[in-house]
Amino acid sequence: MSTPVHDRLTCTGANGVELVADAYGHPDDPAVLLLHGGGQTRHSWGGTAATLARRGFHAVSADLRGHGESDWDPDGNYGFDAFRADTEAWCDLLASRSPHGRPAVVGASMGGLAGLWTEGSRAEEGLGPAGRALVLVDVAHRIEPEGVARIVGFMTGRPEGFASLQEAADAIAAYMPHRPRPTNLDGLARNLRLGEDGRYRWHWDPRFMSPDRPRASAVPDVFAHHAGRLRMPVLLVRGRMSDVLSEDAAQEFLTIVPHARYVDVGDAHHMVAGDKNDTFTDAVVEFLESLR
Repeated sequence: MSTPVHDRLTCTGANGVELVADAYGHPDDPAVLLLHGGGQTRHSWGGTAATLARRGFHAVSADLRGHGESDWDPDGNYGFDAFRADTEAWCDLLASRSPHGRPAVVGASMGGLAGLWTEGSRAEEGLGPAGRALVLVDVAHRIEPEGVARIVGFMTGRPEGFASLQEAADAIAAYMPHRPRPTNLDGLARNLRLGEDGRYRWHWDPRFMSPDRPRASAVPDVFAHHAGRLRMPVLLVRGRMSDVLSEDAAQEFLTIVPHARYVDVGDAHHMVAGDKNDTFTDAVVEFLESLR
């Protein structure tokens, strides 16, 4: 089966930041907004987006602010209120284009937290949901500090960049030894930018990881409060080998959001879609088709 062609979409988020996305499939089909994790780009959803399009969905994979081809925020604002405004902008745009109304939102890691923050804070303010459903990929109201520290260490560990794509591939292989090493580095090249000094660096604004950037909130358990306000259909997907979302935290989330569905993907780590794309995508498609 051929891979559906895709179009480029843009919209304007918080602080005038231009956001970029790839849209797969027909805009008259039910829309699905895909939000990647911190440090990734929209290309991490390529296989999932293509499959969703083949199954009758309009899949829109967006670069988060400061990532990929989306603009860097002029003020270095990468707080969750900015991500909320961006998510709302995408949801409003897709709702305006679709006869099916608002999109389902699928968020991995940071993208999932952006979706949870958006829907929880909107509910707190008495607003309707931005999306018609929410899929959280290996993230919930509580995540494990050790797993987060490992991700942060990788993202910030090479500020000087890499002399070649091969050197970057070596770093990824050391970070994710469970994955087969790619023989073609074209996909990796899309996640790196070539600087004027001839070195490759990850395709995100370094200020995204600044210790001075706005954090979630000073309110304890703010994401648990947001989770408790969710009323739309929710699917939680966990990688069974994840060190970021524990099974205990997943079960706790299901207590907070009793109507949520849960899928545990065996042999997958934190980057579930990258580790077990077919299994992950099948679970998401089954959930979305149940909403038709």
